[in-house]
Amino acid sequence: MSIDWHPLWLTLKLAAITTMILAIIGIPFAWWLAQAKFKAKPVIETLVAMPLVLPPSVLGFYLLLAFSPEHWFGHWLNQAFGLKLAFSFAGLVLASVIFSFPFLVHPVQAAFQNLPASLQEAAWVLGKSRWQTFVRVLLPNIKPALLSGCILAFAHTLGEFGVVLMIGGNLPDQTRVASIAIYDEVESLNYAAAHVYAGSLFALSFVILLVVYIVNRRSAKAGGRQ
Repeated sequence: MSIDWHPLWLTLKLAAITTMILAIIGIPFAWWLAQAKFKAKPVIETLVAMPLVLPPSVLGFYLLLAFSPEHWFGHWLNQAFGLKLAFSFAGLVLASVIFSFPFLVHPVQAAFQNLPASLQEAAWVLGKSRWQTFVRVLLPNIKPALLSGCILAFAHTLGEFGVVLMIGGNLPDQTRVASIAIYDEVESLNYAAAHVYAGSLFALSFVILLVVYIVNRRSAKAGGRQ
């Protein structure tokens, strides 16, 4: 039995890039959302949480329309930057960032909100700027939440199917990730190959979630001893 390992490597690449982008934009956004106090905040939080309840095919469909060259957004991206997001790896990355956004933002936002206000105020009294307070005081105190958010976003991206199928299609070596490969092999009644892909994702997801639970358990014990 010959196995094409590229879908698995492409899946890992997609999950890694998506997680890095989410960490860069999601952590500051979660901090802002935890600090923000305005009437429209529930609307923003609802929009962030929408990927949790929307069927992936629904989100994928609207993203596909937006990324299409016939749509003004897709046309503008193509004309201004030469970007073609529909049926491309770049499109998969952007769609994955949107789809996995709440998995990183929610635990990090909750951690920021649970920090005592005195921690931030003490840093300001000592002359720390808002950025220094964020980087040197707040982030070190929510390491478990940061790790959990990043790992959950990574794991969630590994298992994407509906969104990646709608946005990327099934282009070998470009957008054919492991979940799409499993679907293809099952349709072809090639269960042995499907088992290899599915088993690999199962094992990887198990290890990732196990790490999350171990880290959270150790953090809870450490907090209890303090």
